[in-house]
Amino acid sequence: MSKTILITGASTGIGAATARALAKDNTLFLHYNRSQAEASTVAEAVAGQGGTAHLVQADLTTEAGCRRVVDAVQEKTDTLDALINNAGSLIERHTVETLNWDLMTKIFSLNTFSAMLMTRLCVPLLQKGTEPSIVNITSIAARHGAPTATLYGAAKGALDSFTRGSARELAPDIRVNAVAPGVILTPFHERFSTPERLEQMAANTPLGFHGLSEHIAHAVVFLLENPFTTGETLDVNGGLFMR
Repeated sequence: MSKTILITGASTGIGAATARALAKDNTLFLHYNRSQAEASTVAEAVAGQGGTAHLVQADLTTEAGCRRVVDAVQEKTDTLDALINNAGSLIERHTVETLNWDLMTKIFSLNTFSAMLMTRLCVPLLQKGTEPSIVNITSIAARHGAPTATLYGAAKGALDSFTRGSARELAPDIRVNAVAPGVILTPFHERFSTPERLEQMAANTPLGFHGLSEHIAHAVVFLLENPFTTGETLDVNGGLFMR
């Protein structure tokens, strides 16, 4: 059965890999902000695998941007089977001593508030869907405190808590889960991590290597397809964090 799926931050990295993993026979709404060329490449890949892709541009750090995405979905359908809240970024590295209100607002708006509002706005569409499900992308940063990324870790920690709370509220109609990636080789780390830092993190990882976007995409697919899982956060990190 074909599904209608909305993925935020779908132009590169985990979002792009997830779009490719879910492409076959499905209709995907692919959100992006600045990376139009990359988003178009993902849309072409989806079409090449037998899916249908609709691109939606918006800045999800604003309420208007979130509403713009959902309005674009509603222009083409009145139902949604899955929402994948993937959009996020560290924005910049920082220390506790350098925190300021503007940075706090930016990081929480993108990584937490956008997912919360997208969830709220999509609930009416999901309630009309088939076995509807939400998957939030959090981070290992929420597990270990993330020095020099403390705000990012806190924002993802809030999203982790929101995952469990919304899973209880929306059950049994809509399942809500999350994936907490470890170090994944995406443009994120090309921007925010030095080769030396990446080498050290790999050395500290029990499996001895960093993950790929496809590893997270596989976890997302599992959560979408498993009808007996809700309120769960899957840690996919090569053993860097265990519980």
